Amino acid sequence: MSPNSICTGSSSTDHGSTKLLILHGVAAAAALVAGAHAYLYYRRSTAMFRSRVVGIIPARFASSRFQGKPLVEILGKPMIQRTWERAKLATTLDRVVVATDDEKIAECCRGFGADVIMTAESCRNGAERCSEALQKLEKKYDIVVNIQGDEPLIEPEIIDGIVKALQTTPDAVFSTAVTALKPEDAFDPNRVKCVVDNRGYAIYFSRGLIPFNKSGKVNPAFPYNLHLGIQSYDSEFLKIYPDLTPTPLQLEEDLEQLKVLENGYKMKVIKVDHEAHGVDTPEDVAKIESFMRERNLS
Repeated sequence: MSPNSICTGSSSTDHGSTKLLILHGVAAAAALVAGAHAYLYYRRSTAMFRSRVVGIIPARFASSRFQGKPLVEILGKPMIQRTWERAKLATTLDRVVVATDDEKIAECCRGFGADVIMTAESCRNGAERCSEALQKLEKKYDIVVNIQGDEPLIEPEIIDGIVKALQTTPDAVFSTAVTALKPEDAFDPNRVKCVVDNRGYAIYFSRGLIPFNKSGKVNPAFPYNLHLGIQSYDSEFLKIYPDLTPTPLQLEEDLEQLKVLENGYKMKVIKVDHEAHGVDTPEDVAKIESFMRERNLS
């Protein structure tokens, strides 16, 4: 056998092996594409799967900024009761519960008819408290709405809006709402700001003013967004949320939403017209009572 024939035979064998490898590669790629399509189809189909919804109001007594805040009276009713009553009006919620680590709050809530789930004092934020409460519920739910107990005038339509946003955005695990930021709140660190991309996904949250222009002043022509505390989660994501390692931005800003974004998850944001009246400090109580009196809200 001549050297040429040997070379030719070897080349033929190598060529055949290469073709075989390419075919295997194409098959593997096709399988991956098929799997991706199947996954996307599955995720799209979960819009209907995300149909069972529970609203959870996390409430703790020991707040660094406002001790006992859930029990403070707003025109004669505990703030937690006002929040619960508003949440009960939302049409997308199958159930509303209060999650707390404090027996005084639990007793108050049971007094006005709320379901209460006791949770650990070690919960670091509302999302972790919601996660623990979710796993203690007998029934299974697809979406959990974290309804901040310090938003006693939250509109039921906003609750329904963020639920529907999560139901129709299968690649998101989290949804929330923003409204227009008032100029006087621009540099208030208790008023959290949010920037959103052109598809309605959150880019960043901050206690500082964002975006921040070179003049260092509020631009009256710019539509700044104020984050409303209400947010909803895919229940499977919420189960793993406490196990995600705290992230640098989350710790620096002290904002739980940033842990979601820093870990690469998507968050859908809806813009609503809402006069935000959250209660962050004792001084906010008089403001919200004045607002309610002016509009004859009982």
